[in-house]
Amino acid sequence: MRLYLIRHGIAADRARYSQDAERPLTEKGRKKTQQVAQRLVQLGITVDVLLSSPLVRAHQTAEIFQQAGLAPSVDLFPPLAPEGDLNLWVNWYTVQSLNAIALVGHQPDLGQWAEQLVWGKSSDRLTVKKAGIIGLRLNPTGNPIGNAELVLLTSPKWLL
Repeated sequence: MRLYLIRHGIAADRARYSQDAERPLTEKGRKKTQQVAQRLVQLGITVDVLLSSPLVRAHQTAEIFQQAGLAPSVDLFPPLAPEGDLNLWVNWYTVQSLNAIALVGHQPDLGQWAEQLVWGKSSDRLTVKKAGIIGLRLNPTGNPIGNAELVLLTSPKWLL
């Protein structure tokens, strides 16, 4: 099973919004995210399910990936919000029968989730750039924590 962890694109400045959750993508963020999404689809990457943090910038990012053809739809998944609980995703994942999943969320959470899935613990060493991607290969059975293989870690610069 393939898992792609995608960080949201470039978002509006925090100082301009009273609620962090409401910050949208900037025009530059939209364009770069569209380019990354199109490139992934050109490389033949698609997923069965695309889950997104409910925050505006992440949901907009997920919609761009969905519109580019990465996934048939986008579902909001609250544990992908900042400081979300990986175990809630693991509980969801263990009852699924899918070939590929993409999660759109936030840093440092995505880096920490990847570290936990690969090494069983987080050391805050993996960083996902805005509109960047971590790809993991998961064993389709059992608990994925500590059992994943890191197969992709790239910034948008390397894809474009």
